[in-house]
Amino acid sequence: MKIAVLSGKGGTGKTLVSVNLAASAKESIYIDCDVEEPNGHLFFKPKAVQSEAIAIRTPSVDEKLCKGCRICVEFCKFNALAYIKDKLIIFDEVCHSCGGCVLFCPAKALSEKEKVIGEIQSGVSENVGVITGILNTGEASGVPIIKKLLTCASSDKQFTFIDCPPGSACIVMESIKEVDYCILVAEPTLFGVHNLNMVYELVKLFNKPHGVILNKCLEEENPAEKFCIENSIKIIGRLPFDRQLGRVNADGLIAIRESQKYRDLFFYLLQRITREVEDETVTHP
Repeated sequence: MKIAVLSGKGGTGKTLVSVNLAASAKESIYIDCDVEEPNGHLFFKPKAVQSEAIAIRTPSVDEKLCKGCRICVEFCKFNALAYIKDKLIIFDEVCHSCGGCVLFCPAKALSEKEKVIGEIQSGVSENVGVITGILNTGEASGVPIIKKLLTCASSDKQFTFIDCPPGSACIVMESIKEVDYCILVAEPTLFGVHNLNMVYELVKLFNKPHGVILNKCLEEENPAEKFCIENSIKIIGRLPFDRQLGRVNADGLIAIRESQKYRDLFFYLLQRITREVEDETVTHP
C-alpha cells in the first residue's frame, strides 16, 4: 500500500503527517522525496545509515572527431547543446540524459560520462525503514533521484509512505505516479485553499484516489474545509491547532512516540486511510 502525502507549499504539516503515520504502522517504509530539502530523517534519526551515490549520464565531446554538423544541436529539444565559434558546447544543467545526441552523431564524436547529482541514504528507526533522497546543491532536477527512491518501496511491508516535495511540479508528479492513495494536507486559510487547489488539480489529473487532512484547525471558520465540502472532497481527519504538538514537532520529535494522545489520533487516521484504500481497491480493482 503506497500512500503519498502532498501539500501546495512547505510548512503545512506534510512531514508531520507522513512521519507520524509511518511510525503508527506496525512496520512501514518512509520515503522522503523532498530531495531539495529533506527533513524526515531529523525526526526519525535513523541508525545503521547506508549511502548510495546517484548519477546521471551526460554527453561528452571529442573535439578531434566533431565535424560541426550540428545534428546533435538540432536533435536536442532542451537546448543542452550549442555550436559556437567552431566548438560544441554542452550544458549539463539542462541535459535530460536521453542519450539521443550520442546515437545521432554521425562522426561518433559524442560519448556519455557519469555525473553524480546526489545520494540516497537508508537506515532504520524502530519499526520504520527510513529512505532519504538528497539532491546536490545547484542541480536542476531531482527526478532521477526520486525514480531511484521509489524502487526502494518494499513489497513485504504493508505501508509505504511517500513524503512528496511541496507544490505540483514534475518532481511531485514523479512521486505520485505509482501510489495507491494521496493525502492532501491543508491549512485553514485562504492561502491554504489556493495551495490545496493546486495539489487537488494534480491528483485529479492523475486520477488518484485522495482525501484531505486539515491541519492547524481552530474553532472558527475554516476556508479549507469549506473548499472540500464545495468540491465533494473527502475529509479524512483534522489536526487541532495544538501548542504542545507544535512544540514536539519543533523539537524534532515524533509525536506518537511522545504522547498517547497523539498515538491515538494518528492511529485513527491510519485506520481511516487503510479503509479508504481498501474501499477503492474493491470499487476499482
